Amino acid sequence: MTRSNAPTFKRPHGFGVLMRLTDVVVLAAAAQLASYLRFDSLLHTTDHIHTVMLCLCCALAFFMFPQSGVYVSWRGRFMSSMLGRLAASWAAVLLIGLLFSFLFHYAGQVSRLWLCYWYVMGTVLLTGYRAVAYFLLRRLRSYGFNTKRVIIVGYGQTGQEMHKRAWRQEQSGYHVAAIYVDGQDHKVPDLSPLSNVDRIETLDDIHGYATSNQIDEIWITLPVSASSQLHELQYMLRNTLVDVRWVPDMLGLQMFSSSMVEFLGLPTVDLNRPVSDGLGGMFKHLLDKLFAATVLIMLSPLFLVIAAGIKYASPGPVFFKQARLGLNGKKFMVYKFRSMKLHQEHGQVTQATQHDPRITRIGQFLRRTSLDELPQFINVLKGDMSVVGPRPHALQHNQMYEEILELYMARHRVKPGITGWAQIHGLRGETDTVDKMEKRVEFDLHYIRNWSLLMDLRIVVWTAFKGWTGKNAY
Repeated sequence: MTRSNAPTFKRPHGFGVLMRLTDVVVLAAAAQLASYLRFDSLLHTTDHIHTVMLCLCCALAFFMFPQSGVYVSWRGRFMSSMLGRLAASWAAVLLIGLLFSFLFHYAGQVSRLWLCYWYVMGTVLLTGYRAVAYFLLRRLRSYGFNTKRVIIVGYGQTGQEMHKRAWRQEQSGYHVAAIYVDGQDHKVPDLSPLSNVDRIETLDDIHGYATSNQIDEIWITLPVSASSQLHELQYMLRNTLVDVRWVPDMLGLQMFSSSMVEFLGLPTVDLNRPVSDGLGGMFKHLLDKLFAATVLIMLSPLFLVIAAGIKYASPGPVFFKQARLGLNGKKFMVYKFRSMKLHQEHGQVTQATQHDPRITRIGQFLRRTSLDELPQFINVLKGDMSVVGPRPHALQHNQMYEEILELYMARHRVKPGITGWAQIHGLRGETDTVDKMEKRVEFDLHYIRNWSLLMDLRIVVWTAFKGWTGKNAY
């Protein structure tokens, strides 16, 4: 069966109620299993408050789960996010039920261990049968069943990417039946490798095509610059009884985020707010301080040994200080162990090269092992830097590459780091060509867009075992 003639199925009337009743039955079964684990008997033989909690929480789940988005379609979404939402909603139901028992002075009679068992068993059963259904449906869709026919309006970079993903991820069950190519779009590639797709010539024809060809969804991927067409399209589709999705051209914008927030009472989209802002960023800041303080205390004897070696190798200060750009372009002085003889730069920064005569003997060792970077934990403690982030570059390099590389200065939307995603992938040391710097910036921007505490931990562990040395460290 091909995609073009694959049957489509609508959810039957009352499907949502059936799902809610199924969840109630599953939660009731989970409560009985929890009772066996805790009391070694059925629930009705225990204190009556547990039966009351069962009835109350099942009723709350019946009415609250739909409000928390538990029953929205999973098609085209990540299962992990949907199951996480379900687990959180179930936890909220139990907390509300416990609050009611507290208000009626029965909280002391509720077995906390039974509640924990019920939560775990309920979460396992609820997510388990959903996961099975999820994979079964994906399997059916990969064979052409339960598909949805789609029109893509606008065929620029975003429209083409959506088409490719719908084709490649056949388990999502989307079949692109037709496209409308805007006059501002780039040259449309050959569509034959993807599927047999109709071409809609004008905006006026979209409504008629959707009505006569059993279209289920319309994806609007027109750029923001086509605002007049968006308004025209909104009016033309006012009576079209299909789901309409607007997919903003975020691929063309190349920014960090596209999260929708409320600002002054209106919905706005933050285009360049880093992912590390917010609660996660607060944890990152706290962990940075604790980690830096621990390192400085534990390695203080090593600091003294290195300082003595630097003093013995050549006259001058132990630390090397240089101005760098930090968060949002704010200047700060970065600290390093001095690895070179004292010299004058004469208004420009000359990067260290292999066999550089300015580097002292101990300096070669410090740079090769990256021990010269250790004083930057002082910068972390001061709040100028983070343990993980894009490496700070000399000011002259910023001025040079700002004009050459697109989005180069976007690296400064987060705090610079002692180590980073680029460094653990070998992009460290001298950047004597534009290509090397471009590659480093590409990895830095990937880190900023995809940041997580787990990613930071991975970078720290990788650096601890493999990231201190390398062929480009000199």
